[in-house]
Amino acid sequence: MPSFDIVSEYDKHEASNAVDQANREIQGRFDFKGVKASFELNGDTVLLEAEVDFQLKQMLDVLRNRLIARGIDARCMDVQEPELSGVRARQEVKLKQGLEQPEAKDIVKRIKDSKLKVQAQIQGEKVRVTGKKRDDLQEVIAMLRGEGGPDLALQFDNFRD
Repeated sequence: MPSFDIVSEYDKHEASNAVDQANREIQGRFDFKGVKASFELNGDTVLLEAEVDFQLKQMLDVLRNRLIARGIDARCMDVQEPELSGVRARQEVKLKQGLEQPEAKDIVKRIKDSKLKVQAQIQGEKVRVTGKKRDDLQEVIAMLRGEGGPDLALQFDNFRD
């Protein structure tokens, strides 16, 4: 029976490369001359540091563009509130990996509401979709990628016939 898995992952090595590129871009930008601004990757968290909060917004755009250029979906970014303290401004950006239970349930509900002849089951941090026809599975992928789909960074792995 044809099946595939719905997952939410990103390549950690590419994320590291994107952070390095963002650091290099900030060092070379004219509006950041003489400013202590940096990106730091710790596990699944990117720490942005600058002198004022509007620089954090510019740095966030640079990071988003670098992630997209490296093939990482920007929807995996969970941007936290900036912390302003005197002469420093900090902000954390968490890179989400894996489907949480409410998100997985929402995906299963959307698939069942579509009335396609497929079954969806939650298996840990992924959702497995099985059906009799390959075309039905491709319709599920198109539905989740389209306008009515969830606002998540989804990948479709393990497509089996």
